[in-house]
Amino acid sequence: MRLFGLIGYPLAHSFSQDYFRRKFEAENIRNTDYLNFPIRSLSKFRKVMYDHPELDGLNVTIPYKEDIIPYLDDVSPIAKEIGAVNTIKLERGDIEIRLVGYNTDHVGFTESLTPLIKYHHKKALILGMGGASKAVAYSLRQMGIGFQYVSRSTENTLRYEELTQELIESHTVIINTTPLGMHPKVDDCPEIPYQYLTDKHLLYDLVYNPYKTLFLQKGKEKGATIKNGQEMLQIQAEKAWEVWNG
Repeated sequence: MRLFGLIGYPLAHSFSQDYFRRKFEAENIRNTDYLNFPIRSLSKFRKVMYDHPELDGLNVTIPYKEDIIPYLDDVSPIAKEIGAVNTIKLERGDIEIRLVGYNTDHVGFTESLTPLIKYHHKKALILGMGGASKAVAYSLRQMGIGFQYVSRSTENTLRYEELTQELIESHTVIINTTPLGMHPKVDDCPEIPYQYLTDKHLLYDLVYNPYKTLFLQKGKEKGATIKNGQEMLQIQAEKAWEVWNG
């Protein structure tokens, strides 16, 4: 029996378990399962592994993509540069388990965003400063798109109340990397001045549950191109599967 899983908290919003179980069934991958491990603290992380000796790999989600790194034995060069891990490969020896961290979020984001990019999409706003935002920032650098972070409290970033008409009009890509709007709090959204959005804007929400968040709805009302994080999830999941089986 091979086992894979997801650690984070909470996990009620996640489609990962359903995605991988459907994959296993569709591709006739036998004796393999995927479980959710909702842990309130990373102090429970090692217990998950030792309680499940058949575990071969883990995905990592909110809020542990950055904090998990000190618990790992090694981190891939790209994940180290990004500063966040969303995929862990468990390499089991005779006595010890070696944990290696990877980041497949950046692949999912890049491949799902690229087809939507037009000539006027030269600057972006990244809403949020969590682990997912770092993968987004890495991707934008690789794509040659300038960006600024927007945060409620972190120093050296734009604050939401500083978002002027000029800033919104000049930053035509806006990416929400926060959990605002995620099920079940579907009435939440980032506090940006939506009135300044135009049909030249591209709004991308890493949230995929619900399918169209309030953030995306408000963008659509202004004629903006919108995209949720479902395709990103699928691409990064397939890349994680490659890591686990590599």
